[in-house]
Amino acid sequence: MARFVRQIIHIDEEKCDGCGLCASACAEGAIAMIDGKARLISETYCDGLGACIGECPRGAITITEREAEAFDAAAVAAHLHPAPAPCACPGAAMRDLSAAPAAPPDLPVHPRPSRLRTWPVQIHLVPVRAPYLNGAHLTIAADCAAVAHPDFHARFLAERVVLIGCPKLDDAAAYREKLAAIFRENEIRAVEVAIMEVPCCGGLARLVAGAIADAGRAIPLRLTQVSVRGELEDLAPAAR
Repeated sequence: MARFVRQIIHIDEEKCDGCGLCASACAEGAIAMIDGKARLISETYCDGLGACIGECPRGAITITEREAEAFDAAAVAAHLHPAPAPCACPGAAMRDLSAAPAAPPDLPVHPRPSRLRTWPVQIHLVPVRAPYLNGAHLTIAADCAAVAHPDFHARFLAERVVLIGCPKLDDAAAYREKLAAIFRENEIRAVEVAIMEVPCCGGLARLVAGAIADAGRAIPLRLTQVSVRGELEDLAPAAR
């Protein structure tokens, strides 16, 4: 791809503290959190306008003028809204669950407070050295699990730190690298992985087990599978 001199962001990794605010502010998805630092993942995604600069509390982002690939709006659109892979993945099969048994009409309903203790929850946004990670019991969940299980907060969030992601739609290799850094840099007490019953979700269990091995840590690992109707099943930890 042709390169020419234009404005583009520069991230000073020495100043970056991994808060992730710039990644959230970048509407083009040009910034990702990798190993606890903000990184420009593609020159073609950065429009050089610097919307992320005002969000950085450390002054780690500046606009520089240098040779770079051209900003590509079409590439940004494909990056933000990727087309589904052409496959017959069982996890993508449509199902009508309306026939599921309804709750008894006389069942009392008591509003309960959220059990969520930390933010952000997306794996790629959580800083590696976030203070709440040290000594934590982690739940690492496929994002669909929180929708499928009717009591996700009570079962998976109570007294825990939760991280969520999708191994099918997101960058699994980046997840493994990020989680290995989290396990290496913090004293994690235990990890429970909550995956959906669909085959593609098993990748999350494998990458978490691999990340623990990469970190050289002996961390207790529990694997729980959630069905599309919300039932739970304990599984053996996945091999890396």
